[in-house]
Formats: sequence, C-alpha cells, structure tokens
Amino acid sequence: MAYFFFTKDILKGKQIRIFEGPDHRTVARDFTYIDDIVKGCLAAIDTAEESTGSGGKKKKPAQLRIFNLGNTSPVPVSKLVSILEKLLMVKAKRNVLPMPRNGDVLYTHANISYAKKELHYRPTTDLQKGLKKFVDWYLSYYSGSGKRSS
Repeated sequence: MAYFFFTKDILKGKQIRIFEGPDHRTVARDFTYIDDIVKGCLAAIDTAEESTGSGGKKKKPAQLRIFNLGNTSPVPVSKLVSILEKLLMVKAKRNVLPMPRNGDVLYTHANISYAKKELHYRPTTDLQKGLKKFVDWYLSYYSGSGKRSS
C-alpha cells in the first residue's frame, strides 16, 4: 500500500514520510506485485486436496495450509520512491524520520520455500516493472475520463 499513498501524495505535492532505522540504517521492504500474489492464492486453492479449486463445485473443506507469498527481494523504501519519481516525473517532498519504536523491523523478506515446493510459486514481476504497471493504472484510473477522486 505504500506505493499507492506515496503516488497520491507525490502527485498532490504533499510530503511523504520515509523512515530510517537507528544510525540512519536503511528500511527495506519485500514489495510484491499483486498479480504474483493472486497467482499464489489461486495455486493454493487449485492444489488443495478437498477444495473447490478456482472454478469447481465444493467437495469438502480444504486442509489448512499456510503459505508465505512475496518477492524475496527487499528493496530500500527510498529506492521505491526514486522509481516513482522517475515514472511520475515529479520530485517527491521527502520527510526522513526515525523509525518509530513500535516493534517495526528494518526489513521484510518473504521465505517462499514452502510455496515454491507445494505451489511451484515463483514471482515474476520485479519492482521496476510492477511500479510501471501500477503508475499506468493509477494515472488512467484517477486521471482518465470519469475522473475519480483519490
């Protein structure tokens, strides 16, 4: 969701908050494009032993399985903002702040080994490509005909 709110605020000329860890350490996140997550979710449904699959009649309740879906490539949040700036052709007003002490972590990184094994899950959309698709959609949706407010 960070890229949605960053995009909205960058385009409106508002400041965006970028957090950094102790001693100015970089905060990174494992950003994953929505299509890759949907593929993983559908694969989980389709491989469940007793489920409906993604289009069949319900047989029995599916067994409980938990999959970690992600991109496995943490990216500094500042790099995400830099990519958005280039795609939007607008310089962000960055407000760099210390990370709150609320239990947040410096980086996130998905371990998808179980999803790879059981679902043959492999995300295919890198951050640059995913953000390009997102920005194209965002500009079309919020700036196109039938203008919607964000």
